[in-house]
Amino acid sequence: MTLTVAIIGRPNVGKSTLFNRLVGGRRAIVDDTPGVTRDWQEAEASIGPLHFTAIDTAGLEEAAAGTLERRMRESTEAVLRRADVALFLIDARTGVTPLDRHFADLLRRSGKPIVLVANKCEGKVASANLAEAYALGLGEPLALSAEHGEGLSDLYDALAGHAGAEAAVDAEDGDRAPQGPLKLAIVGRPNVGKSTLVNRLIGKERLLVGPEAGITRDAITVDWTWEGRAIRLVDTAGMRRKSRVEAKLEKLAVADTLSTIRLAEVVVLMLDGTLGLEKQDLTIADLVVQEGRALVIGVNKWDLVEDRAKALRAIEDRLEAGLAQVRGVPVVTFSAATGRHVDRLMPAVAAQVERWNRRVRTSELNRWLEGALERHPPPAVRGRRLKLRYATQVSARPPTVALFCSRPMSLPEDYIRYLANGFRESFDLAGVPIRFVVRKPDNPYQDNE
Repeated sequence: MTLTVAIIGRPNVGKSTLFNRLVGGRRAIVDDTPGVTRDWQEAEASIGPLHFTAIDTAGLEEAAAGTLERRMRESTEAVLRRADVALFLIDARTGVTPLDRHFADLLRRSGKPIVLVANKCEGKVASANLAEAYALGLGEPLALSAEHGEGLSDLYDALAGHAGAEAAVDAEDGDRAPQGPLKLAIVGRPNVGKSTLVNRLIGKERLLVGPEAGITRDAITVDWTWEGRAIRLVDTAGMRRKSRVEAKLEKLAVADTLSTIRLAEVVVLMLDGTLGLEKQDLTIADLVVQEGRALVIGVNKWDLVEDRAKALRAIEDRLEAGLAQVRGVPVVTFSAATGRHVDRLMPAVAAQVERWNRRVRTSELNRWLEGALERHPPPAVRGRRLKLRYATQVSARPPTVALFCSRPMSLPEDYIRYLANGFRESFDLAGVPIRFVVRKPDNPYQDNE
């Protein structure tokens, strides 16, 4: 088993900065505002030849029962129980605080191996405060700067002592990695039940949920298996209208969500069934389609809808009008809170991914094209009829067709849409974005220099 390392400490000591440094990218949102991280997230990390799993956690705080802060602390304590070793971070510039002492006592009683890390050790003041850390009773503090990458060699030495042989991975084994999991992003407006759905799918309370809107900030990745297939679920922050996004943290969270959509293979756009399909939902759906991702509409809170037939008809009508470029996007209704009909979602996702990956043989494609041209010939431009020679599918994910035309720049956009809609309908690609790339065929009689 891989070594699991939990990064723990009070708010704003640099846990997410260290997490990003160890995993080699900006996986967690970093800001000077305390309490940015709420849900824990994990990723494969490394320091030189040492490979391990790093977990970024919410800041430890004293909080009353029933509050969001208390649920965040309980989530962090659950991470500590499953970790092999904990990195307890303190802020060397601030020095040891009473809150650091309080949680150091809790960590000692946990029985877990603890590595004390004094972060932000860039200046003279930080070095002077380093001696205070010995009073925590957790051994010698490691001087480190997560922001600048200083002190990682000492952290390597500390973690290597807790790692088994399996934590060091030879470079020769890199090519034997299994095929990657399906990347499934859950997106939508705030408070539509995205985190609740993820918890329901995986069968445990992995993500923080509650009545408060906007609990999720980071894009949280959860590895899961559905019917033997590896799935990488990504829960994202709610996306409000751009005009309403003012706070810096929300802008960072939305940027994280947009990045998640670009990296996903299939996106479930969650709606609140009691509110129906709103303009912002269509904006998000259009973004997913522009990125070429497979799309499924998930309508949550369906148990609270009174006239379900009317509500579903309104959603489908608005999709038909506002998302005509991908007609037939599957719509799945369920209640994430109760679990009713949640089992319908993944079969719809799997079917949509199959369509998104589909390839059509060139012979079938050109027989279809011949029929499409007979039904509706291309227009004449400046008195000359455009000639479409042939077509071939050049890629999938999404299906992309190269169409060879005598004058590519003259082929109208509405005729390309006609072909895309016909292609989608003829080859059972409902709801899948289709891309047509119009090219000019090579002239065999033209000299090639």
